[in-house]
Amino acid sequence: MSDQMPHGGTPPRHTRRWQALLLCLLSALLLTAWTTTPRAVPRQDAAPGPPAAEEPVPAVARVWPIGLRPLVARAWQPPPTPYARGHRGVDLSAPAGSPVRAVAPGRVVFAGRVAGRGVVSIDLAGTGDPPLRTTYEPVRTSVRKGDTVTAGTLLGTLEATPSHCPTACLHWGLRRGDTYLDPLALLPPWLLRRGPSRLLPLS
Repeated sequence: MSDQMPHGGTPPRHTRRWQALLLCLLSALLLTAWTTTPRAVPRQDAAPGPPAAEEPVPAVARVWPIGLRPLVARAWQPPPTPYARGHRGVDLSAPAGSPVRAVAPGRVVFAGRVAGRGVVSIDLAGTGDPPLRTTYEPVRTSVRKGDTVTAGTLLGTLEATPSHCPTACLHWGLRRGDTYLDPLALLPPWLLRRGPSRLLPLS
């Protein structure tokens, strides 16, 4: 029997068998290659962990920014969102012309006028990166940008500019980066205690 396919006919039976066998082998090779080729594992997002705790505010202040123990006319009220209403600092009542002092060592990063009000901003030394920044307003400034200050350094005097306080007051603010914090947290307990210090008699 000739292996050649007759003109116009079908392939011989043994040729068809070889073709079927080759087709089966080729299919098996393709199936093996597909099942053994490494495929990307779908990414599974990690379960959300607890929110990062805010870095605590160190009690580095050694003096109040104004007076000995001024009245807090309005406390810190953090806004629920960055652009919402709130009170981003505390208001300390004091007579106009009272000296305003740096509460802790640092460097003056701004001293000038903003919207007609005198403002002093200080980056506190040794308080991390970004450092804590205190702000005092309205102040008739006596320091300049770049000045190094220590606790108690005179920054200027309280201006008698219109404000939301019933009387003259100093707005004292604190933030780290874009996050506003309670400036009273800078004060150690001995500075927060009410009432003047007294010397007891020896007897």
